[in-house]
Amino acid sequence: MTAKANALKAQGVDVISFAAGEPDFNTPEPISDATIEAIRSGFTKYTPSSGIPALKEAIVDKLLRENHIKSEPAQIVASCGAKHALYNIFQVLLDPGDEVILIAPYWMTYADQIQLAGGKPVVVHAFQENDFQPDPENIKAAITPRTRAIVVNSPCNPTGAMLPRSSLKEIAALALRNDLWIISDEIYDRLVYGGEHQSFAALSSEVAEHTITVGGCSKTYAMTGWRLGFACAPVPIAKAIANLQDQMTSNPTSFVQKGAIVAFRLPHSDVEAMRSEFEARRDLVVKGLLNIPNVNLSVPMGAFYVLPDISAYFGKSIANDVEMADYLLDSAKVATVPGSVFEGPGRIRISYATSRSNISAGVERIREALIALD
Repeated sequence: MTAKANALKAQGVDVISFAAGEPDFNTPEPISDATIEAIRSGFTKYTPSSGIPALKEAIVDKLLRENHIKSEPAQIVASCGAKHALYNIFQVLLDPGDEVILIAPYWMTYADQIQLAGGKPVVVHAFQENDFQPDPENIKAAITPRTRAIVVNSPCNPTGAMLPRSSLKEIAALALRNDLWIISDEIYDRLVYGGEHQSFAALSSEVAEHTITVGGCSKTYAMTGWRLGFACAPVPIAKAIANLQDQMTSNPTSFVQKGAIVAFRLPHSDVEAMRSEFEARRDLVVKGLLNIPNVNLSVPMGAFYVLPDISAYFGKSIANDVEMADYLLDSAKVATVPGSVFEGPGRIRISYATSRSNISAGVERIREALIALD
C-alpha cells in the first residue's frame, strides 16, 4: 500500500498515507552529529560482529534504566535492525517442525520468519472486546510437546495494545511451566500513553533466563533507515546468535553504532517531545474514527497504530478489508493496510505517524468514502 501511495504521489495525486510504520520526525541532531563525526574520524571499518563494547554498555544501561532489566554485555547482540535480531533468534531456536505461539493480530513478519526457520506458527487470537489482551487459557490450550516459544509484542503492531504486568506474569508462568522461550519484542517500549511499559525479563531472574528481549532505535528515535536493533538473551543464546550473525552480515554499520550510543543515552525530554506528539495524534485519530457511524475500535495504549473495525461497511461492492483498503486508496486517496495481513480481518490498520493536519483530513476522507457506500 505504501508503494501504491508513493506511485500515485509521484504522479501528482494528493494521497494521504496512513500505511507506513515509521515516525515522520527527523532523527535527533545529537545522534546525527555523533554519526557524522564517526565517519569524519574514520570510524568506518569492521567492528566485532555483535557490536562494539561501548554500544553494548549503552544498551545494558538503557535496559536497566528504562526496562528494569539487569543484563551484561555478553548478553547483547547488536544487529541490522530489530527485524534482523528476530530473524537470528528464530534461526537459532527452531528446528523443523517446532511450534511458536503468536498472538493475533500480529506483525506479519513473525510468521514468515518462523516458517523460514522451518517452524510452524500457532495462532492464538485476542479480541477487541478485551482490548486485544490475550486470554492465558487460550495460550495454554495452544501449547503442545512441539511448542518452543511464545512471541509477545507490547506495545503491539498493529493494535496498539499494551500488556499489563498481570498478563505478563500469567504468560511467564506458562512459559516456565512448559520450559518455553518468551520472545519479547519491545521496539515500541518508549511510545506508551497513560500507562507504563512492562518487560518480561524484569519480572524475576527465573523469567529472565527464559526471555529474549528485542529492541532497537527505529521507532523511539526516528531511525528507521539506520538499521540498528538488538537482542538481549541468556549468554548461551546470545553466543549462538552472534555466531550466526558472524556468517551472515557481520557487524551492524560501524558509524551507526556510534550514533546509537548517543540515542540510548538521550535525555528523557528529547524522547518525551515525540511521545507526547504521538499521544496527541492518537487522541485525534481515535476521536475522528469514533465519529464515523458503525466504526468500532479499541483505544491504543502504545505504538502509533489503530486497528478499527470497518466490517459494517462490507456489502455488495466491498467484500473484505483488502478490497476496502483498495477502495479507500482509489476513491478517497487514503492509504491504509488491510487488517487480514495481521490476522485481523474486517479491519484496517491506520498509522498515525503523520501530521495532525493529515490525520484530520485523512479521517474525514475515510468517513466520506464509507458513508458513500451506504
